[in-house]
Amino acid sequence: MKPILSFGLKLATLLKHALMALCLLLMTLWLGLALWVQQPLASPWTQALMVAWLGLAVGTMLTLFKKFRPWRKTVLWTYLTVFALGLGWFFSLPAKQDRAWAPEVAKQLHYERDGNTITLHNVRNFDWHSETDYTARWETRRYDLNQITGINVITSYWMGPQIAHTLVSFDFKDQAPLVFSIEIRKEQTEQFSTVGGFFRQFELSLIAADEHDIVYTRSNARGEQVYFFPISHMPQKDMQTLFMAYLQQADALKSQPSWYNSLTSNCTTIIYGMAKQASHSHLPLDYRLIASGYLPNYLYDIKALSHQWDMPTWYQHAHVNPRVSQRTHLSSAEYSRLIRLGLPAALPAPE
Repeated sequence: MKPILSFGLKLATLLKHALMALCLLLMTLWLGLALWVQQPLASPWTQALMVAWLGLAVGTMLTLFKKFRPWRKTVLWTYLTVFALGLGWFFSLPAKQDRAWAPEVAKQLHYERDGNTITLHNVRNFDWHSETDYTARWETRRYDLNQITGINVITSYWMGPQIAHTLVSFDFKDQAPLVFSIEIRKEQTEQFSTVGGFFRQFELSLIAADEHDIVYTRSNARGEQVYFFPISHMPQKDMQTLFMAYLQQADALKSQPSWYNSLTSNCTTIIYGMAKQASHSHLPLDYRLIASGYLPNYLYDIKALSHQWDMPTWYQHAHVNPRVSQRTHLSSAEYSRLIRLGLPAALPAPE
């Protein structure tokens, strides 16, 4: 019996130390990455701070061994105090409005409402010659909520099938479509980083744009793989509510800047929250809201996409690039026509 009890105690101790080591590793990695992304001090001092943090973490790990056990309590409390100070520093970082923004996110959307007429200011309609060469153009546009005729979900893939940028386009009866896109608000010297998106590197931005701007730059200028999915049978009232939810999000960001987060506050999760509010119906949580490249499959499963095709056929028909990638000097109207070519119309459901 004693050997069994002895083995059980040793196993329990080993598991306890393994769990403690894993927690220390994750905490060390998290704060180390936060320091690396944020660079709170001049480069040499930030590097020295990271080395000191790593040294403290190694010292804390060593106290798991019997030889260093007498110092465990002191070293562990020191480690936890430093980590708590790091948490306080990180979560006190303020999102800002007054940085040297990249030109494509330099202006913020705002609007005025008169009944069902919406006047939008700072609608982006850049003319993209290449990924870095463009003619900047910001416009004021007016839309009638009663003229919304459909909604389309657009997914743009740039790093494999799991992750895509998600955009939502609204169709209007007698007017050019309008696209909303939740994006990072990057500075002039910044590039997108998934890791940086976890550690408050970017503020959140909401762009309203012409399809020939914000979709074209992905399909043609950047060469991303773009797919266009018309949503079927969504009541017009819900479409109007979703349109206004985007504008309310723009208001919120204009009055109080917010951080982009690669996991919790990104181009797909925010849309999900607004769509759930707009539809007043149950939209199930699903891993595909995080693995956004599979969002079209989620839409198919909840019957937001027509079941006239299976998903492989949908992807084949929805692929925008074969229709537009070899075309240059397209007008806005022609581009919007081509990306819808061969697809069912996004018609509202009967009220």
